Amino acid sequence: QVQLVESGGGLVQVGGSLRLSCAAAGNIFSIRRMGWYRQAPGKQRELVAGITSVGTTNYADSVKGRFTISRDNAKNMVYLQMNSLKPEDTAVYYCDADSIATMKSVPFTSWGPGTQVTVSS
Repeated sequence: QVQLVESGGGLVQVGGSLRLSCAAAGNIFSIRRMGWYRQAPGKQRELVAGITSVGTTNYADSVKGRFTISRDNAKNMVYLQMNSLKPEDTAVYYCDADSIATMKSVPFTSWGPGTQVTVSS
């Protein structure tokens, strides 16, 4: 079992910045991919950004140029630096991780409980 815990959310004004962190712990042999999703009220959860174990990244078009995802493989952590925040970035942000418990295990996806980000205008 893998536990993910996000931190760093909060209230920020338009144009401000926040840095989210997510720590993974538990029965981890390796984490192949980590990512951030968000869900605004009344909307479906959407991918914000993802990063592989070798550092390949992908972003939603709506955050390209403003958000940066990074990870520390040694610490099993992933980060999301969010700059130039807009009201439409307001959502609960969730961290996810695709990991394996042993070299021969089937990969599985774990989710954190989420952290609220609110951008006020």
